[in-house]
Amino acid sequence: MAQFSKYWNVHKYVYKYTKCKQNVFENVCMYTEPCTRLCINCLQIVYKYTKKNTKKDALTILPLSTKFNLLNNFSERGNVFMSKSRIAAVDVGNDAVKANFGKLDNSLYIPNVIARDMEDRPVIGIEELDEKDPIDNIHIRVHSPALKENNAVYRVGNLATKTSNSTELDPGSSKSEEDQTLIMLFASLALDAVGYGRKQSKDTKKVIEADYTLGTGLPLREVKEGKDVGYRSQLLGSVHQVEFLVTPRYQGIKVNIKFDEVKVYPEGFAAFVNLVMDNDLNIINKELIDKQILIQDIGGLSTDIAVIRNRNVDDDKAQGFNLGVAESLEAIRDEILTKHGVELDSRRDVVDIITRKNNRHHIMVKGSRTNVHDITDRILLELAKKQYRYLRNVWQRNSQTEICYFVGGGSAVLKDYLKTLNNNLDGFNIEFFEDENESVWMMANAYYKLISDFIRKNAKDTKEEKKETASAK
Repeated sequence: MAQFSKYWNVHKYVYKYTKCKQNVFENVCMYTEPCTRLCINCLQIVYKYTKKNTKKDALTILPLSTKFNLLNNFSERGNVFMSKSRIAAVDVGNDAVKANFGKLDNSLYIPNVIARDMEDRPVIGIEELDEKDPIDNIHIRVHSPALKENNAVYRVGNLATKTSNSTELDPGSSKSEEDQTLIMLFASLALDAVGYGRKQSKDTKKVIEADYTLGTGLPLREVKEGKDVGYRSQLLGSVHQVEFLVTPRYQGIKVNIKFDEVKVYPEGFAAFVNLVMDNDLNIINKELIDKQILIQDIGGLSTDIAVIRNRNVDDDKAQGFNLGVAESLEAIRDEILTKHGVELDSRRDVVDIITRKNNRHHIMVKGSRTNVHDITDRILLELAKKQYRYLRNVWQRNSQTEICYFVGGGSAVLKDYLKTLNNNLDGFNIEFFEDENESVWMMANAYYKLISDFIRKNAKDTKEEKKETASAK
């Protein structure tokens, strides 16, 4: 163990705590030669194992010769620290990430597409790189103990759609178990941190320490299976690093992301909260509070139907289905390529063709505007029929339901087809959001309200505890 001597006092705890004798640093340590340098992930494990609450206390296990260097490595002189935990409400949707931050001072929309890439991606006109928009040119390396493939380099969002090896979440996959979900989450947080953290500190340091209180969600099906517990635990207790590579304005900046708290909400309940609570956490739509209602959330990969009774989701009645709009969008994409020779970059392009205000269901073929209604109508009507059957079956089992709200990006795609089916068949009392943007952003807005309410209640409880302690003295 001669090669491990310099920081062995720390790394022996990493070995012991992780119960791993081989390749432990591939999954934990940020450095390729871990015993010549120390990273914050190794320190986190030491803190947890030794039950030390502060950096200074944890350093008592180190030999004197290394303490000075270690303190310098993690001092505020080396990093930019966001002054306190910042609110993040992130909906990692199958189509795109929608995120709200702080006091609603920042929001991000990033297509949920990633592509593995090289560290030095070629750029035409590298001298003008910083004039481009970072959101369209996200190029990052991601390090996190939560990832199956660690320290990999990715193109994210719009930049990823331009490659031949881009990946979107596959039908049937579980959002909580996919690396892509975490990569999109970390990318959105890092983009917020480089804007907010650097502006707040008026500093140009290359490392930003970003603390977040996160509100996010998972499909009802995954929450019922208990997958929210594992998802939350892999976010808490570790530091997740995003390094910006060939990204405009942020090249070379590293963001160390840590979570003070993570709340994972079932998506159906979040939608209900958004219906009855405004951004200031005041009750609105009071007539809905005591009604029995359904919320059918049609996503890219799955559909959830939440049964809301007595202001809560009825766990026994709630239904989750492994069917969203992704497969149909892929089918449309494939058929357009076969019939017209036009290759669309991603599912996002198909959604745009279906939902845009002007020239819906039209594409350009060799410079000529071409109608693809025959393709889109046939495929989407078949999907709408399946979604309508889900609604009918759940409503029959919950006959006292008064209304069903359709939410999610898939609802915006299928709205016209579902309305026509309902008018011709059962005539259920159903409601869509005419503002499609409101439907798409509903989950992110709901998570913001829920995590804000959690923080408010937590602060109130802490204040009352302090009062009781003071009175006891």
